Amino acid sequence: MDAPFWAEINVPLLVALPFFLLFIGIEVFTLTHDDSENPRRGYLFRDARTSISMGLGSLVSMVIFKLATLVVYVALWQLVPWKLPADTWWSWAAMLVLVDVGWYFNHRFAHRVRIAWAGHQAHHSSEYFNFGTALRQKWNPWSEALFWLPLPLLGFPPWMIYIAFSVNLIYQFFIHTETVGKLPAPIEFVFNTPSHHRVHHGSDPEYLDKNYGGILIIWDRMFGSFQEELHRPRYGLTKPVNTYNLLKLQYGEYGRIITDVRRAQTWRHRLGYVFGPPGWEPAARDTVAR
Repeated sequence: MDAPFWAEINVPLLVALPFFLLFIGIEVFTLTHDDSENPRRGYLFRDARTSISMGLGSLVSMVIFKLATLVVYVALWQLVPWKLPADTWWSWAAMLVLVDVGWYFNHRFAHRVRIAWAGHQAHHSSEYFNFGTALRQKWNPWSEALFWLPLPLLGFPPWMIYIAFSVNLIYQFFIHTETVGKLPAPIEFVFNTPSHHRVHHGSDPEYLDKNYGGILIIWDRMFGSFQEELHRPRYGLTKPVNTYNLLKLQYGEYGRIITDVRRAQTWRHRLGYVFGPPGWEPAARDTVAR
């Protein structure tokens, strides 16, 4: 893999990083801090520092992820006799849409299967919702690769996948804010917006496991996971982690899975603790709780 090729894959996020920090700075001076009328609104220094630290850590894990998966994707791409062009508008439009629908199903998988949730829950652990929270990323992005496996087999050059995913992530940064209310109805109907994504980060019962979309919210409307914003959400996990320790935030749920598996009495129970939904218990295996 030559240096220019690798640089091209990483350009979008590298260019976006200074803008992320700029918008965080603007939002810090725009929002008021915690008060009795607006609990958990604005920024808390320790929380924002934790989110940014997790974001920096995710840059390292993402490099490893890209290196490992690129080898697999190139091998799969070489198997197919057809190769789609990378210099047409329609191939890029198709790539962005396919990566987005892949994101939807991967995101839904991450909320419904505990072993995947163990990694993703770190992003939901903050009780604040702001641009800083957008950087609170997981350090083990393994599940995305599974949902993108078909893309090289369709003939898309593998490097296009990473460019499209970077565009998806950049878009999602800007929907992590309480400074934007509801947008015009046509936009709210088609696109994921701050209003829709606030719902996704809510731990209120009516908001749990809703609005998985990346750029487009139409997937949620199509597959029955859409929820309108009815009131300001209560952000964070249903069982607050009450820590700013990076390792506990990133890997604590894996430790709890191991503990549950060790105390399980049967293989069905062990598999349930790993592959069942978060909160799965043998006595109430159909109950989804977090």
